[in-house]
Amino acid sequence: MCTEPARLHRPTLARQRGISFVELIIFMVIIGVGLAGILNAMNLTTRISADPLVTKQALMLAEGLMEEVQLARFTYCDATDARVDEAKAAALGVGNCATLVENAGNEAGGTRPYDNVNDYVAAYGTPVQAFLSSGKLSDAAGREIPLPGYTVMLTVKPTGLLGPAGATLPQAEALAIRVAVFYNNVETVVLDGYRVRYAPNSPP
Repeated sequence: MCTEPARLHRPTLARQRGISFVELIIFMVIIGVGLAGILNAMNLTTRISADPLVTKQALMLAEGLMEEVQLARFTYCDATDARVDEAKAAALGVGNCATLVENAGNEAGGTRPYDNVNDYVAAYGTPVQAFLSSGKLSDAAGREIPLPGYTVMLTVKPTGLLGPAGATLPQAEALAIRVAVFYNNVETVVLDGYRVRYAPNSPP
């Protein structure tokens, strides 16, 4: 009985080739661009995420500094004017001042807390970095507020308001106050308030 030796069957291998250098470079560029975009988005999200502690501290700053501004006088005459009393100066206008008419900008020698809302800004409608003492954020007494990373911008501008029975309060009689607190240059808290002239003993 004659037998043939079994033939060895080797699988046919398809021709294979590796990744070319150009393809490798393109792949690395695509991955690099993708990773850069992801890291940038993560960084932005981290910066603007609502950290409860940061928000609470920013709100505390905004409320305290807003209160300081709103407690200042809002008279036609400067507080050092001989006829600044609320009963006359607030009711009768700038013609009642002896010499010092109150305008935006702090008078020479004025220190915080200022005697008039206008003293907190150099010009109406322009945000300014405020509440500084020796270049550092400070309270009304000039003591440094030990909260690094925070910046406060203050804006004061005349505004018209609706008074009783729908009457419009002229812009000369009301100021809009905005305190914006930034943490690491990201706006965190914004408070808006108002200050109107008030003369409890003004003549009829």
